[in-house]
Parts: sequence; C-alpha cells; structure tokens
Amino acid sequence: MKANAPSISRRDLVENFGKGAAIVAATAVLPRQAKAAVTNRPVHYAMVIDARKCTGCHACSIACKTEFEVPLGVHRSWVEYVEKGTYPNVSRSFLPRLCNQCSEPDCVDVCPTGATYKRKEDGIVVVDADICIGCKYCMQACPYDARFINPTTGAADKCDFCLHRVVKGLEPSCVNTCIGRARIFGDLNDPNSEVAKLVATEPVTVLRQEMGTKPNVFYIGADHADESDTPVHGQYIRVDVNRPGLERR
Repeated sequence: MKANAPSISRRDLVENFGKGAAIVAATAVLPRQAKAAVTNRPVHYAMVIDARKCTGCHACSIACKTEFEVPLGVHRSWVEYVEKGTYPNVSRSFLPRLCNQCSEPDCVDVCPTGATYKRKEDGIVVVDADICIGCKYCMQACPYDARFINPTTGAADKCDFCLHRVVKGLEPSCVNTCIGRARIFGDLNDPNSEVAKLVATEPVTVLRQEMGTKPNVFYIGADHADESDTPVHGQYIRVDVNRPGLERR
C-alpha cells in the first residue's frame, strides 16, 4: 500500500455505499415530474390514439363517465363512427374524441376569469370550477366541441387527462380501460416514452390542424372524412357523433 494513500474504514465504506444506494432507490421511485426536473426537461403530456386498434366499444367513454360521474347528455370523451364507400366496398371506422389539450388553446385566451388555464408543470389544460362563471366563451372558442356546462356544478367541464390520476403516476382512466390498447399516454418530451416514439416514427395526424391550436392528441390511421366534405359522385359518407343533439366540430 502506498504511504500517501488515504485510509478508508469499513464504516466509511458502508456509509458511502448506503448513500449511493439511497440515491439510486430515490431515483427509481421519483414521479415523472421529478425525473423531468432532474434532467432539466419539462413534462409535456400527450396522447396517441391508434384508430386501427379501436373497436368502437365505448369502454373509454363509460370509464370516463364513471371516473367523473359525468351527467347524462354530456361527455368528456366519446367515439364517433365514420361510414363511407360505394356499395359493395364500404367501411366503418371509429374516431375517439376528447379535449385535444392544445399547446396554444383558444379556450384559455377567451376565459375572462382565468378559470381555464394551462398548467406549467405538464401542459395539461384544466378548468377551475370554483372561479368559472359559466359564460360559455370557452365552449364557443374550442374548435373540437370538447367542452360543456356541467349541469351539476354550473361550470365549464372537459377532459383533463385524468389529472388526479396522472399526478399519482397513474394512466388516464380511458387509457387504462381500452381493451385494444388503442390509447397511449405519456410525456412527449421524453424521447424514451412510447408516445414520443410513436409521434416520431408513425404518420400521425391531428384534428383540425388548420385552426393552429397545436393539439397534443395525435391519431394513427384516423379517417377524417366528414359529411360536409366536397361530395364525390356515388360516394356514401355518414358520421355518427354519438352525442344527441350535437353536430360534429
């Protein structure tokens, strides 16, 4: 042993090892937000919906209604049916819908009380029912018709990616319930997350891109056909929004 080499006791070795193990263990159980903070990368939650896997079973809609006790006649999440073709070559596809959690949401800009705002922690757009005055400005501004006035609270309501679950490290209820695993949720800023990989490698689309709100709900294989499209001779198109009294937006 060299004369100038520092002496390390067994106790020092054990203590240092314990500190290292504690750091590793703490890192393993950190929530997503804390992990992002460690890497200086903000969290940006998004959802990818693979319409090719959707069976139109409405399990997502039912799970959402159950999770939030959504009153009859209004929806945070719903599934549209798209039928089109020329006999005998016709098809039916399904288009799950929800708040698009836009990066530049019009609903936030028009809210006079600040009840609708975008969380800095993760980019989720939420509604504070305690200060919402039910003016419906946000409903008119939303290009996706994803908002409604909750008849129980009198405040604007919509999907918030199941924020109460997400902050606990759980997936949104609709994602957890989907039998075909058509919905994938995660941090878009994490290059190792499944959503980030899908958006980077798959030909994803968004709804109403022309509105410029930059949605964070992405679709794979979605049929964007609409009854208002320029009619093609002999082409049959029917869209059932499955929301009584409402037209598609």
